[in-house]
Amino acid sequence: MQPAILLYAIPFFVIMLSIEAWFSYKEHKHLYETKDTFGSLGLGIGNVITGFFTKAIILGLFTYLYNHRFFTLDSNNWWFWVLLFFADDFSYYLFHRTSHYVNYFWASHVVHHSSQYYNLAAALRQTWTGNATGAFLFWAWMPLVGFEPLWVLVMQQISLIYQFWIHTETVNKLPNWVEFIFNTPSHHRVHHGSNLKYLDKNHGGILIIWDRLFNTFQQEEERPTYGLTKNIPSNNPAVIAFTTWGQLIKQVAKSGSIKNGIQYLFQSPGWSHDGSSKTTKQLRQNS
Repeated sequence: MQPAILLYAIPFFVIMLSIEAWFSYKEHKHLYETKDTFGSLGLGIGNVITGFFTKAIILGLFTYLYNHRFFTLDSNNWWFWVLLFFADDFSYYLFHRTSHYVNYFWASHVVHHSSQYYNLAAALRQTWTGNATGAFLFWAWMPLVGFEPLWVLVMQQISLIYQFWIHTETVNKLPNWVEFIFNTPSHHRVHHGSNLKYLDKNHGGILIIWDRLFNTFQQEEERPTYGLTKNIPSNNPAVIAFTTWGQLIKQVAKSGSIKNGIQYLFQSPGWSHDGSSKTTKQLRQNS
C-alpha cells in the first residue's frame, strides 16, 4: 500500500495558506486574487485525485524493478537515509531541469508556473498529467539499485511538503548558510519568474547545491514578474491542465515532417521549425 503522508499534510497547507491570505488582506499586500486562488485549489484537488490511480501503478512498477535490483540497501542502517535523501533530491533536480528544457515534460510542468501570483496557493498548482506521461522515470533507477519502493515514494512526498513553504513573498532572505545549501523562498521566487534572466534557473527541490554545481543558479535581484512568458488566459483548472498539451499536439500535427514533429516534442519550449518563436537560449543570445 502506498504511503499517504502528503494527504496528512493537507490540513497544514490549508491553515498556512489561510494565514498568508489573511496577512495579505490585512496588510494590503495583494498577494492573492480570488479566481487565481480557486484555480490553484482546483488543480491541487485534481492532482490528488489522479494521484490515487497513477501512484498505485508507479508503486507496482517500482516494486517490479526492486525485485530485479542489483543491490540490497538495508533501511536499518543510518547511511541508508542519507543516501535516500540525496538520491531523491538529485533525481528531482534532473526531473525539474528536464521539465524546463523538453517540451514533452514542460507540457505537464507548465501548470505549476501558470499563476501570475506567488503565494502558498500557487504551491498547490500541480499537474494532472505528469505521472501518467512519465515523470516517475527519473526515480526509476532508485529501486533498481536497492531502495525499497515505499521509501522512494515517502521521500518524494517529504520533498513536496518541504517545497510548499518556499512559495511565498512574506519571507525575505534567510541566513547566508541556509541560502547557500537549501532551496529557499528567495531562490524559488527566481524560479517562478518570467524575467529573461530568471528563466530556467534554480531547479532544486530541498537543496540548491545542484544548481550551484551545474550552473543553473541565479541569485534573486529585482522582484520577479511571475507567470509565463505567454500566460494562459484562464483560471479554469481543466483549461490550465491541458492547454499546453493541446498546443503541443497541434504543433506536431502541423510541423510538416516527422523530424520536425519529433523536435517539437523533445526540443526546448519556444522552439519552432520556422523560427516563429524562440527558446530561452535563443532569446538570451539575441538580447
